Amino acid sequence: MYYDALNTFITVVETKNFTRAAETLHISQPTVSVHIKNLEEEFQTELFIRSSKLLKITPTGEILYERAKQILSMYEKTQTDILEHHHDIIGKLVIGASFTIGEYVLPPLLVELHSMYPNLELEVFIGNTEEIVQSVRLLNVDIGLIEGQTNEKELRVEPFMEDQLFIVGSIQHELVSKGIVNMADLQNQTWIMREEGSGTQEYLKHMIRSNGLKVKSILTISSNQGIKETIIHSKKGLSLLSIHAIDRDIRQHTLSILPLNHPPFKRLFSCVCSPIMENKRHVMALKEILKQKLNPPS
Repeated sequence: MYYDALNTFITVVETKNFTRAAETLHISQPTVSVHIKNLEEEFQTELFIRSSKLLKITPTGEILYERAKQILSMYEKTQTDILEHHHDIIGKLVIGASFTIGEYVLPPLLVELHSMYPNLELEVFIGNTEEIVQSVRLLNVDIGLIEGQTNEKELRVEPFMEDQLFIVGSIQHELVSKGIVNMADLQNQTWIMREEGSGTQEYLKHMIRSNGLKVKSILTISSNQGIKETIIHSKKGLSLLSIHAIDRDIRQHTLSILPLNHPPFKRLFSCVCSPIMENKRHVMALKEILKQKLNPPS
């Protein structure tokens, strides 16, 4: 198998130097050269453009680089699967979670999972929905938990929880003190929203479009906490955020929910998995925690 050669190739690409790759892998530079030569012969292509001062990856090298990372990831996960088959749930579970889930929903579940499987190493990557879906597709994470939607046909998508969103403003916002807020009152407001690729931003934009709202101005911040802090210090800014992100702030009276005369804003939180990952024991363990601890969608 070309495991060592592929690992060497990835290291050369990332270090951009044969000597540094050899030092990183604790092998000789000639061995690095042999590994690259064997791969070039195997795939009948040139992987690098070499010169005395430059080492540049070729277009076919770029293709192999992406595939090599997936191949090594699958190989290592297979080793873990076989080990897990004979032992308790051990190894590493890498979870990708979009911001709202990763910051507010997932932490207590991690504590529960760790108490049940103390030998299972947990690693969490937090990004927006688009980033998490991409990480699942490239097998950089074992499972993704997203608040938005995905059109990736090759991934398994399974709702695990219903979420409710609310329009919030500072306690000094002029609309907060109104007995009832209508959609017409939301015309020409300043909105503070998440970045492109965020499921929360996608929902807010849909709400604005579907209700024909005109926007006075938009401030984009790639953090729920950053949005909340900005709202707290602003008398005019509004945002649409998950109840999980604002619950503590509402109870502490640092943010206020607008008393909107409108049906609730609801969406689903979903698990996203590659088909080759969904039956892994530690992935199934997390899914079971989600099923037991969270209310399933109605």
